[in-house]
This record gives sequence, structure tokens and C-alpha cells, in this order.
Amino acid sequence: MSGYQSGCIFTLFLGACFGAHAQWLNYPSPGTPRTPDGKPNFTAPAPRAANGTPDLSGVWQIEPTPAAELKRLFGDLSGENVLGDSSAAYSKYLVNILVDFQPGDSPLRPEFADILRQRAKEVYPLTRCLPVGIPADDFLPGPFKIVQTPQLIVVRNEYENSFRQIYTDGRKAPADPEPLWLGYSVGKWEGNTLVVRTVGLNDKGWLDGMGHPRSEAIQVEERFQRRDFGHLDVQVTIDDPKVYTKTFSIKFTELLVPDSDVTEYFCNENEKDRPHIENK
Repeated sequence: MSGYQSGCIFTLFLGACFGAHAQWLNYPSPGTPRTPDGKPNFTAPAPRAANGTPDLSGVWQIEPTPAAELKRLFGDLSGENVLGDSSAAYSKYLVNILVDFQPGDSPLRPEFADILRQRAKEVYPLTRCLPVGIPADDFLPGPFKIVQTPQLIVVRNEYENSFRQIYTDGRKAPADPEPLWLGYSVGKWEGNTLVVRTVGLNDKGWLDGMGHPRSEAIQVEERFQRRDFGHLDVQVTIDDPKVYTKTFSIKFTELLVPDSDVTEYFCNENEKDRPHIENK
């Protein structure tokens, strides 16, 4: 792994390895299907909401890329462990959202390479108490909670202590939105798949730990399908013609964290690292 890549991943881990894990542990969630020994049955059918759509509600966490695969792609990450978390808990897309492209086939426009080089010297936005935004929120190793109602879905992300609203009441996205970290999300059901379109994102967010940029022209589509009780399959499509030469998609799975919950996390509380980082 090159020094450039190593620096990026160190920055990534520094920013993403803090925060408490979900609380209210081992509180039996009502309605959870269980095996004869009392454990949650992850392969049971996906639950349905009162209006007949699949119910995505629950606490979820990214399915990690196998450690051997991470090592093959990025080298030995064990030395990049910071603040106690294991690199085995990470998705390859959190390190590099373009990892599936062959060398030389990256859709990143050449004029944005300088941004990557600059961000390799910076700390991950979470370390600066800033959000990473869409779609990197989907890749973070900490839990997030989905609360689904017929007209609004709320996503509570533990690492950022942020709330994302996905409107499913038929409204359209704003025609001239003010750029925001999390943008404006509207969703609709296509059969058993929730299709979410997000626009109005600012150009400050990072798509991954390497710092792949986005512009205010970016549009993100997420397709969520609850395969069964314990698995939420996600496809994310990035359309940002100012930064990337073509639209690209990635697929991954979120795993249910049963009998649990998310807790609060405030980045600035008892924070002692930033002064040391900023003085280097």
C-alpha cells in the first residue's frame, strides 16, 4: 500500500473509530421472530407495515468486508487501528468507494485528483465534528436506526448523532435547494423496494475515507430491499457529472442488530484529540 493510501486510511480510522456502540442491550424487541432457543431468526420473512409495504424499521449496521479481502485490497490495516476499533468491522467502500474499478478505469475526472491529494493530509470530517453525508453514512461501522411511518422515514445515525428525513408522502424534491450536508431525500415504493432520491447536497462531504469529492450537482439514488428479517440489501448509484465521467453503482448489505438501540454521541464532549491534530 502506498504512503498516499496509508495516510488516507489512517485518517479514515481516526475519524470513524470513536463512539459508543448501541445501548439498551439485550432488551427483547417486541415482534421479533425467534428460533426455538430464543435467538432472533434472521432468515424469517421481512415484516410488513400496516399499509402493506415492507417495514425497514430497526437498528442496522454495515456488513463488514472480510478481513482477508481488506488485506488484499489495501494491505495490512492492523497498524491503522486507532482508538480501539478493529479494521475487520469496515466495509471496503468506506475506505474507497471506487475500489471495484480497475486501475486506470476510475471515473474521477483528472482535475479533481488534487483534491484527493490534499485530503490525504487532512483528518476525516467526523474527527472535526462534521458529518460525512450521503452515501458515506451508509458505510459507517456504527449502528443507525430506521423509524418508518407511512409518510416519513427517519434515519438516526449514532456516529454523527444526526437525523435524516426521507419523505414518502408524494412530495417532490425542491427545485432550487439550498445545499446541505444531508440534502433533501424523497422516497417511493417500487414493489418491495424503497427507492430514495437525494439532491441538494453541498460539495463539502466526502464519499469515502480517501476523500473522493462530490459537487453540488450530485444526485444519489439508494434502493433498499429488506431481503428477510435480518438483512437489508442496498444499491447506491452516484450521478455527479461535474466530478465523475459516468454514473456508477455499488451494492452492499446492512445487518440487523436485534434487541438493541442507538445511543447519543456528541463529538465535542470531552474531546481532546483535535488540538493535537491541528497543531501538527
